[in-house]
Amino acid sequence: MITLTYQYKLKTSKHQESEINKILDVCKTVYNYALKERKDWLSSRKSSINNCSIISEYIIPAEAPYPNYNVQAKNLTIAKKTNPKLKSVNAQVLQQTLKTLDRAFSEMKSLGKSFPRFKKRMRSFVFPAMLKNCFGNSRVKLPQLGWLKIRHSRPYPEGMVAKQARVVKKATGSYVLISFQSLESVPDNSVGKISLGIDARIESFIATSTGELIKSPKFLLSKLRQMKLLQRRLKHKNKGSKNWLKLQNRIARLHEKISNTRRDWHFKLAHKFCDLSDNIFVEDINFNSWSRGIVRKQSLDSGIGQFINEILPFVCWKRGKYYEKIDKDYTSQECPRCGHIEKKKLSDRMHNCSNCNYKINRDVAAAKIIEKRGLKAVGHTV
Repeated sequence: MITLTYQYKLKTSKHQESEINKILDVCKTVYNYALKERKDWLSSRKSSINNCSIISEYIIPAEAPYPNYNVQAKNLTIAKKTNPKLKSVNAQVLQQTLKTLDRAFSEMKSLGKSFPRFKKRMRSFVFPAMLKNCFGNSRVKLPQLGWLKIRHSRPYPEGMVAKQARVVKKATGSYVLISFQSLESVPDNSVGKISLGIDARIESFIATSTGELIKSPKFLLSKLRQMKLLQRRLKHKNKGSKNWLKLQNRIARLHEKISNTRRDWHFKLAHKFCDLSDNIFVEDINFNSWSRGIVRKQSLDSGIGQFINEILPFVCWKRGKYYEKIDKDYTSQECPRCGHIEKKKLSDRMHNCSNCNYKINRDVAAAKIIEKRGLKAVGHTV
């Protein structure tokens, strides 16, 4: 089964924009109320019978069930009969909001995360089912909002069915993300002839086994002076005033532009690698640790984790190229010619093997080792 999500910008009228804002506001209210209900139920079960809290507690009867998704969805249906604000929003949209909260609690238990936070504002909502004949000439029809004009930047995929739509509010306007689905199954990409090893770096972003060192444009650092100027001006405005809101919007637009520029460069680079090779091998690295270390600003600015874990595998799948992650241990210490392992300091940027006197850039040598390990993993002779 194939699922593709296409994003289109909405050209909304004032009435449609106010309707979207109203739905987001109701979704935020439902999310925060459901989160408070769950936290109150858990806190009421923490203290023992003979040891109550000194401050205060929200007392819930002992026979009251845990407010999971099923209980909260049932209570939402009852509340819609008496609350006109809840009744004005599509029921499936509010149910998806409760599912989002339920998913957050599941991740909290499985991954050991903290409690979900209360929402200051919601940025998106989902219509889980699309209407029949919902596409027109540069238009899309959504359950509650009706016909909406869109910027038809790319044609709809042929032979696929629209399953759901997510409306997202960004600094530059409202967008709709439509998920298309096909029942056809796609076989895994087979191993080709030409291979490429990629070593993720901070100094040069990417080093390839062909000897190419690609430096990342400084997406955030190039706009940092403009960002600091706007934030300095924001500090002297009255919070909540019109000028304060205008500056907030300008800062958000600048952040969105940086993100879009970075993502566009990543896609172009991924397509370039797919043009050069049939097999692409990368290191299996935990980039979350990079974002917390001494190189956190450089790694977050370059978006190396997004490129390696999300964009590159997607482009490889779409282009029919083979993609695989390889063990990262000792890739920068092993010699690509003779296999001799020799420790290096972080300041040593050249690989100079004491066994065979092979000299090459350290990052390129690591990329060659990744390519060799990748070929061995797929059963090809090196």
